[in-house]
Amino acid sequence: MIFLKLGGSLITDKTRDNTPRPEVIARLAREVAMVLPALSTPLLIGHGSGSFGHAAARRYGTRAGLRDAESWRGFAAVSVAAARLNRIVADALHEAGIPVFSVLPSASARCQDGALRYLDTRPVRAALRNGIVPLVMGDVALDDARGVTIVSTEEVFAYLVNEFAGDPHLRVTRVLLAGETEGVYAGGDPSQVIPRITPANWETVRAGVGGSRGADVTGGMASKVQDMLRLVSEHPDVTACIFSGLIDRNVARALTGQSIGTLIARE
Repeated sequence: MIFLKLGGSLITDKTRDNTPRPEVIARLAREVAMVLPALSTPLLIGHGSGSFGHAAARRYGTRAGLRDAESWRGFAAVSVAAARLNRIVADALHEAGIPVFSVLPSASARCQDGALRYLDTRPVRAALRNGIVPLVMGDVALDDARGVTIVSTEEVFAYLVNEFAGDPHLRVTRVLLAGETEGVYAGGDPSQVIPRITPANWETVRAGVGGSRGADVTGGMASKVQDMLRLVSEHPDVTACIFSGLIDRNVARALTGQSIGTLIARE
């Protein structure tokens, strides 16, 4: 199956708190709807929190955990902000004709010192087996060591890849990350997109890979690449692709297997 992430930098203006990009979100939904009937495998969509969850999380330091009573108010504020954006994305997908079902990770996620250790996958499995497209997101979570934390969309993806690895119907083969940039840039130069990143060449190219424009408490581009490298190292049949969703029809191209952006693979 395919996992598609609509990045927070793509669907929101990350330099302005709680500011969605409704025209972009609607176009992305139409692109998914256009190719969904032709896909031979199930699809799961995730999205980042962008200027919604990240702005609140940075304000309260939610990813680092509880410090005082105000931290719990921050936990609640981040949860509400993330869910608000999820509703916007779900509505756009629904209006495009996609049978979408929001699955909020915070409802069941349990972490240990920032690492996601448990997530109830039964709602996701039921949706996928019945032709419904689950919609997950980066979200708040309870943490046995920190009290609370935040899990990124990539961390939710990685957990689900592991959980589905033994299921021939749900085994993930492609993870697609749509953001603002056309791929991973060499030396920070937008004209130089790195076509392929593997564990073997990552140390050579990583110096020029930066963070994120605007608020991002989960690490930005370098962190996303490292998350995907870890994933493809553990699951050799999985590849990941980082590409621009701002380019018209790029999401449709990625879903149908066309070569765009930066491919991340084990070899």
